[in-house]
Amino acid sequence: MGKPMRITQFVYGLIFFLAGLNGWAVFFGFSPFLPTSPEVMAFFRYPYLLFTEKSVEVAAGLLLMCNRWVPLALNMLAPIVVNILLFHLFVDASLLPLAILMAAGEAVLLWACRDAFQGMLAPTHKKIRILALNSLQGCFFVQ
Repeated sequence: MGKPMRITQFVYGLIFFLAGLNGWAVFFGFSPFLPTSPEVMAFFRYPYLLFTEKSVEVAAGLLLMCNRWVPLALNMLAPIVVNILLFHLFVDASLLPLAILMAAGEAVLLWACRDAFQGMLAPTHKKIRILALNSLQGCFFVQ
């Protein structure tokens, strides 16, 4: 991964790390240090949802900033990024440009790590296919 991609990864991780800390501040009763949308806070009216999502953001942001388990961090953030994009597309368009930028950052980083996802995107794995055939033979060919 080149230097521009590493900088993109660090900034992307920093954004999610800070957003997660901001959510933790709200969860623990402090005022947020970053601006938040009232619609987003209505979405997080259940405390477990706010704490869980923000914990994932903090963990994945740290992993991206430390350059450790980057494919795992990107995989953890993918559903959150899709949710952010759809939320700002359909509910609150005030931060839509940032949501588009975050989705583009996720796509660029996923593309840079695409080799790590080849096994996950394969239709079947050779060993799994053999195990499945062996288990089917046991079902149909009773001795």
